[in-house]
Amino acid sequence: MKKIKKNEIFMTIIIGLVTIVLFSVMFMQFKTIEETDITAIENMRETELRTAIAEWKSKYEQTIEQLEANRKSTKEYKEKIEKDEEASDLIDKDLEESNMKLGKTTVYGEGITLTLSNTNEYIIEPFDLIDLFNELRYAGAEAISINDVRVLSSTSVAQPEGSLIVIDGKRLVSPFVIKAIGNPTYLSSNLSLKDSGYIDKNRARGMKISDIEIKRNIEIVKDNNNRDIKYMKEVEE
Repeated sequence: MKKIKKNEIFMTIIIGLVTIVLFSVMFMQFKTIEETDITAIENMRETELRTAIAEWKSKYEQTIEQLEANRKSTKEYKEKIEKDEEASDLIDKDLEESNMKLGKTTVYGEGITLTLSNTNEYIIEPFDLIDLFNELRYAGAEAISINDVRVLSSTSVAQPEGSLIVIDGKRLVSPFVIKAIGNPTYLSSNLSLKDSGYIDKNRARGMKISDIEIKRNIEIVKDNNNRDIKYMKEVEE
């Protein structure tokens, strides 16, 4: 009976020790697992944080680079726009001057006027007008008109019958009022040369020519003829 009790006590002690050891082992395992999980989480958060910081740093650097690139592009665009505006202004100016020379716009400026008329002794012919136009151009005339018809280098002058003069399809009759824009001194001096000038030569032939009038504001109308180019082509270099 005592032996049984001793065995029971011994077994109880053994079981208790085993239980304590098991609990200790389990406690140690739980503790290790807990510590391992926390460490892993902390390590994971630190890694993620470092990764996030690295990503943001990279994005920041890319943003700075993009900003610098945008600033550079903006500067280049601005310079280009300014150059284009300058080029555009020059093109507009050249186009305006070309249109004036081609007679596509009404122009005004200082110059001279004079009137040619038929007489019983002399009927004005196309050559007389062409000669006058050439004399005016030689003296620096920038624009010429006759009876408010613009005279250009391509202007045709004909005399189909009698005293009728046809200029670019428009019928004109005497008197012929000539307007020329240019330096008034050069224009009047060239036409008024004694004996050899246009006025003296043609007065001597019987043509009636008024005295030259110098004016500060002469208006010469634009050419209303359609002068489309149909056959000419630019040579390609």
